[in-house]
Amino acid sequence: MADLFRDLPSRSLFFLFLAGFALVSVFSYLFARTAFFLLADYLWYEKALALALLLAEGFILVHGVGYFLNLLHLLGEKKLLDRRTMLPPPLAEFPPIAVVVPSYKEPLSVLENTLTCFYNLTYPNKRLYLLDDTRYDLPGQDPQQMAAYRRQVDELAASLGVHVFRRRWRGAKAGILNDFLDYLAGTPPEGSTLDLHGPRPAETEKYLLVFDADMNPLPGFAEPLVSMMEQNPRLAFIQTPQYYSNFETNRVAHAAGMQQAVFYEYICEGKSLKDAMFCCGTNVIFRREALMDVGKFDEHSVTEDFATSLRFHQHGWSSAYRNFVSAFGMGPEDLGGFFKQQFRWALGTTGLFRRILAEWWANPRQMTTYKWWEYLLSGTHYFIGWALFVMFLCPILYLLFEVPSYFAWPGFYFLFFTPYIILSMTTFFWTLTHRKYRLGEAIRGQLLLAASFPVYMKASLQGFLGIRGTFQVTPKAGGVALPLSGLWPQLTMATLSFVAAVWGANRLWFEREEWAAILANMFWCLYHSFILYSVLYFNDPASMKVDG
Repeated sequence: MADLFRDLPSRSLFFLFLAGFALVSVFSYLFARTAFFLLADYLWYEKALALALLLAEGFILVHGVGYFLNLLHLLGEKKLLDRRTMLPPPLAEFPPIAVVVPSYKEPLSVLENTLTCFYNLTYPNKRLYLLDDTRYDLPGQDPQQMAAYRRQVDELAASLGVHVFRRRWRGAKAGILNDFLDYLAGTPPEGSTLDLHGPRPAETEKYLLVFDADMNPLPGFAEPLVSMMEQNPRLAFIQTPQYYSNFETNRVAHAAGMQQAVFYEYICEGKSLKDAMFCCGTNVIFRREALMDVGKFDEHSVTEDFATSLRFHQHGWSSAYRNFVSAFGMGPEDLGGFFKQQFRWALGTTGLFRRILAEWWANPRQMTTYKWWEYLLSGTHYFIGWALFVMFLCPILYLLFEVPSYFAWPGFYFLFFTPYIILSMTTFFWTLTHRKYRLGEAIRGQLLLAASFPVYMKASLQGFLGIRGTFQVTPKAGGVALPLSGLWPQLTMATLSFVAAVWGANRLWFEREEWAAILANMFWCLYHSFILYSVLYFNDPASMKVDG
């Protein structure tokens, strides 16, 4: 351990101790809050509200612990991670790979960019596939327009030597990927076709590179990933980051990209070190043998990537993450597109939470404790909408109706809450600025996350209740403002928070009692009001260019 500290640069050593102290402050704060709650003597409905607030805080604290643990793992084994992922040895042989993009009625300009990037990949033994899942026979469509679209897709694919796979429609992305895998295995599903545009050798592809339709890989994307897969025969997949090419030109895409940065910069690296990385659906390489071993992609979830990752780990396969941006795509450009994307992700991951919990309970030794911990964290992440709702609501109820929910004396803030909030927020934002992101960028990402709380509430409730939902593609047609009626939960909560803060000032002036509690709740109401009114900033397509 001493050697480890000695080898770390002073900046990383400072970061290590900062993260460690943040963990200590988290547990100290949670212990003290729980003690105050248990010892307090209040009415039943006040206790119920206080319990909801304590659970909301506990939820955020537990997920904060997960973030800090990933940081500590990363700092302790950063050199090992760099050796594994940054400079894999050059390939002596080039096993065949399938470069695959599922597409559902994507704009031709989007497909052209992606397929051209496929064509430009420098890997010598590649086969390019467009999995065209467009529904050409749906009622209500213009048959001539659909026939023209199909012809243009075929002409584009032929010009770039891309094979086009089509099948009788069922399911969504996971369904067409599984049908394609069956076709490669020599058991083509009934009604499936493969239109060849160029040579296709008889040797079956060993790996699949899967991309979303708007993702554009750089020419050297494949070689280092195939090299890593060849070194470790038990690797089922390697995930790489997503980076939005409209990050600097669009407010929503910028803030969404900052949320991605929090995940891809540190969390994924920490997960990978403990063999707990899960697939994110695009910019990823799969071992075909591993996919066939686990029954192919999981078709029971709208987040088939996350669900399939669990299958891999349960069957003893490993995973990895290579933190090297080598593909670019388009992020959501308006709140409608962002909310649709987040709803699908939240619905799928929370829907899988019950399965994770049940399988852990039934067979806890099927995976390591750390892997179960990471899957439970990921499966519950989007319940943050409920935690935020409770935290927004409690100070409003105290100021307007004098219903307490935070059972603690004022000095508690200085002894426990202040060091907790300062250390945790300093650690979080410092990690991002350490990777060259600006503080304002990180704040915008968190504002958009908080303003999405009603989306997460609805999606997580449906997911937990087992309402599967349908796969919806994130729109790529540019920014369109939502009507204010579509933002009523955020604007109502923001207005209530502001009104409560004003009423709190009135109570402070006339009552002159419990001034510390009133001031603290006024602060939180004003803070929450600012956070929630920021939804108007993101809902302005006329000014989508990023400020600053």
